[in-house]
Amino acid sequence: MDSLLNKEDMETVLDILDEGIQVVNCDGVIVYCNEAAADLDSLKKEEVIGSHILEIYPSLTKETSTLLEVLKTGKAIYHYQQDFLNYKGSKITTINSTIPLNKNGLLVGALELSRNITQVRELSERLVDLQEKMYAQKAAGPQAVKGTARYVFDDIIGESPEIYELKHKAMKAADTNSSVIVYGNTGTGKELVVQAIHNTSGRRDHPFIAQNCAAIPTALLESILFGTVKGSFTGADHRPGLFELANNGTLFLDEINSMPMELQAKLLRVLEEKFIRRVGDIKTRAIDVRIIAAMNMDPFQAVQEKKLREDLFYRLNVVSLRLPDLMERKKDFPVLLAHFIDKFNRKLDKKVVGVCQEALDYLRNHSWPGNVRELENIIEGTMNVMDGQWIQVEDLPYYLQKRKKCKEELLAEIPDGERFSFKELMSTMERKVITKVYHRTGGNITKTADRLSMPRQTLQYRLAKLGIATEDKEE
Repeated sequence: MDSLLNKEDMETVLDILDEGIQVVNCDGVIVYCNEAAADLDSLKKEEVIGSHILEIYPSLTKETSTLLEVLKTGKAIYHYQQDFLNYKGSKITTINSTIPLNKNGLLVGALELSRNITQVRELSERLVDLQEKMYAQKAAGPQAVKGTARYVFDDIIGESPEIYELKHKAMKAADTNSSVIVYGNTGTGKELVVQAIHNTSGRRDHPFIAQNCAAIPTALLESILFGTVKGSFTGADHRPGLFELANNGTLFLDEINSMPMELQAKLLRVLEEKFIRRVGDIKTRAIDVRIIAAMNMDPFQAVQEKKLREDLFYRLNVVSLRLPDLMERKKDFPVLLAHFIDKFNRKLDKKVVGVCQEALDYLRNHSWPGNVRELENIIEGTMNVMDGQWIQVEDLPYYLQKRKKCKEELLAEIPDGERFSFKELMSTMERKVITKVYHRTGGNITKTADRLSMPRQTLQYRLAKLGIATEDKEE
């Protein structure tokens, strides 16, 4: 059988990839590279292929080149951060995974996958530098620090029992130095609660540093958190990490369940020993930092799914605060609505009085998957484009109006003035809705379940019961 792809086709496919791919022979001569790898050094493929790796990357040496190291040892290197200067003198940072290539038991070369994280590194280091300057001892008093955490408990709007209980527990936690886990679905206001805890605590006049653990590549996150010393890896400088910058204050680690397990182990050690060691350093530095972690899933579930180390969970989960969904705090809906209308009246120089009854009924019946943030965004967007003093149905976002039309179409299915089987009618409606959404997603069960806000297993059961033929097309 003929090969599906010939050599030219394969090279075309590899050139589409964002990751750089390079292959060297045993002498360190580049025998293949794709477009992304050549772009790293601002060269063309034909200028790279046939050259020795150190000719193309003159800032590297036999000791610092991951490709030459793998050729020397025959052992793979994974997720290694490497800095080098390209031909234009620009500093490039990549995350490399390098593996030996063997044929008939003999080493014949090495292959390297490189992901360019230069912009991410520059932005992250710039942020660290700015925060270091902000919290330098030369800062003009504690007021310069207070501005980094803006929210206080009065900013948590609500009168429901769920919110009263949340604020009561959070205020109690603010009086201590214990670690806290805050969890809840997207848009429930996790960082608002975290900032309020910091601003009410005894650390309020000291730094508040926030870091999203899902936003930074693994190899870079360690150096961002713990800092680096000059020479710890190629191009590394003396630089403090976020733990040092947050000393005597609060370090907020958002989406901590996205942090790699090996880094979670290092974090656990820091929490237990109260010392950090910069990447590549032999010196330890004492730190006094309160950790508040957040995630958008139940911490117990994160432990069960191996996304959070069990020992780290017990170390962090001294105080646990769950933020309720908007649908769980319906008593707060009118209060939040009035709050956001007042907020955007002032911000947009409007004079909106409220929401008409029809639009209000529909807002109340919305499922609010984006929670309070979604409500705030809807009110802001609506008030940007509306006329008059009352928010009407036609002022609401299109996707809400579309859902309203769908409900009207379903109601139109009810026979007028004649007897009918409620069970059969509901079954027919259910079949129409599920079938329509299933086909719109191209037969993707996961996407269909998400759009219908039901568990995947439940959807599969309903599809089978309704006799809807399926061929799951997952991405």
